[in-house]
Amino acid sequence: MRSLAPKLASIVKSQEGIVFLLALLAFIAFALFLPAFFSPGNLLTLVRSVSILGILALGMALVVVGRGIDVSMVATMVVSVSWAFALSRSGYPLEVALLIGAGFALLAGIIIGLVIAIGEVPPIFATLAAGSIIYGLGRTFFFTLEMQNVPPGEDWFALIGQGRILGIPVTVVAFAVLCVVAHVLLSRTRFGWQLYAMGNNPEAAKITGVPFRPMVVAQYAISAFVAFCAGLILASSASAINARLYNSTFIYDILLVVVLGGIGLNGGHGKVRNVILGTMFVGILLNGMTIMNIPFTVQNLVKGVVLLLAIIIDSLVNPRDEQTSQQGDL
Repeated sequence: MRSLAPKLASIVKSQEGIVFLLALLAFIAFALFLPAFFSPGNLLTLVRSVSILGILALGMALVVVGRGIDVSMVATMVVSVSWAFALSRSGYPLEVALLIGAGFALLAGIIIGLVIAIGEVPPIFATLAAGSIIYGLGRTFFFTLEMQNVPPGEDWFALIGQGRILGIPVTVVAFAVLCVVAHVLLSRTRFGWQLYAMGNNPEAAKITGVPFRPMVVAQYAISAFVAFCAGLILASSASAINARLYNSTFIYDILLVVVLGGIGLNGGHGKVRNVILGTMFVGILLNGMTIMNIPFTVQNLVKGVVLLLAIIIDSLVNPRDEQTSQQGDL
């Protein structure tokens, strides 16, 4: 017991331990004081929504580890999936339409990566502008209705967001599989090692032979493809996708998961378990506030305060060095 006490104390003092305890306390509090929270239907809704948020956060985390940021994820998600549904209703087989949507998402990610890698545009500005361009292109040329329903007669597609595997929702299975893939990619492959090297010290990474520009392009291509996959799951769960998500605070929820979980915006560190912890806490918090009928403006206020506190804590735990503070970073 004495040897266990120091370990428990070190866990509690870490950001991961604090976030885990907060998530646990929030879950217990909501379960005790909100009967609707602990109902099977709400828990199922919570698990599905948390899984979708977690998948998007995995894509964002890969970019942030490499000292980048992608605020165009939601735009890529809604436009690529909405266009695929519009194409399907115009006569294309859904499978072909989805491939076209995936190709669009990958192309958008590659172009964003090229702008950042070759044009040396700060990622925050490049992706902010790209998100607006992607959404504008989609609403102008690809589809006109904000709400795009899943094409009728495609029962197999409903299984993606509503089916079960051995009693476990497919959304949870998909999140778990992507977590394993991301963990292996970051910890067991050259790509992952080079990504951490880029995040820790970009200039040193270039000198040691890391293919910096191809790596940057790959980051944003992966992020865009992950956004497309999350969009498919979201659309399958709700039988539709709403393009208005682009104008919502969804991107801030994703950033909140990443930063709160412990993946520093300075890059170079963070693991998949950080995404899982952040997803748990943010998902429980959002679900509880929704059941309490807290107005969205107040919810946004709470999320903004939590995000700001998380960024402040991140800046204290991972202070910006001389190179990180140079103009053009993030």
